[in-house]
Amino acid sequence: MAWTAPMTAVANTAFTAAQFNTYVRDNLLETAPAKAANHGGYFVTSSANSIVERKALSAAVDTAESATVSGSFDDLTTAGPTVTITTGSNAIVFTSCRSYGNKTDQWQLMGVDVSGASTFAASDNDSLFHEAPDTSSRAAQMGSFHMFTLLTPGVNVFTAKYRVSGSDPTGVGTFSYRRLAVLPF
Repeated sequence: MAWTAPMTAVANTAFTAAQFNTYVRDNLLETAPAKAANHGGYFVTSSANSIVERKALSAAVDTAESATVSGSFDDLTTAGPTVTITTGSNAIVFTSCRSYGNKTDQWQLMGVDVSGASTFAASDNDSLFHEAPDTSSRAAQMGSFHMFTLLTPGVNVFTAKYRVSGSDPTGVGTFSYRRLAVLPF
């Protein structure tokens, strides 16, 4: 059903049941209170004169797991976290984790892949990034966010991916308390 622009009333003209149903009842059913189905939901426009309810979702993996120096993003032994959610064309994704590396010249990165209705690979440019300045301060708890635009509306799957970069191929990065939250629009 869609919202319909109200009719213009004309003096001395009967207001029919069909007109009431179209311009009053049906339009009221297109309001946020009528569409509210989820505690904590919020409303966004899906097209002209149309709203849909959305709800943020999150996932977590606490297990500490390691990755070695690699040129590409990949899963850890326990993949994720992963959030499967209905989005419009935009979503804000929040990531956080605790990471540390065993080398000074090393970076730990946590990125996000998108699959499902859309396809985006994790990217250094949009990743949570940690580089320890020296071997005595290698651990950090950090967070980041990125707004994905140009998503294909529908069910999208957001999955955290990891990589370790550095000049020493024996570099190992460890990630724990991994969090992923998605706020769809």
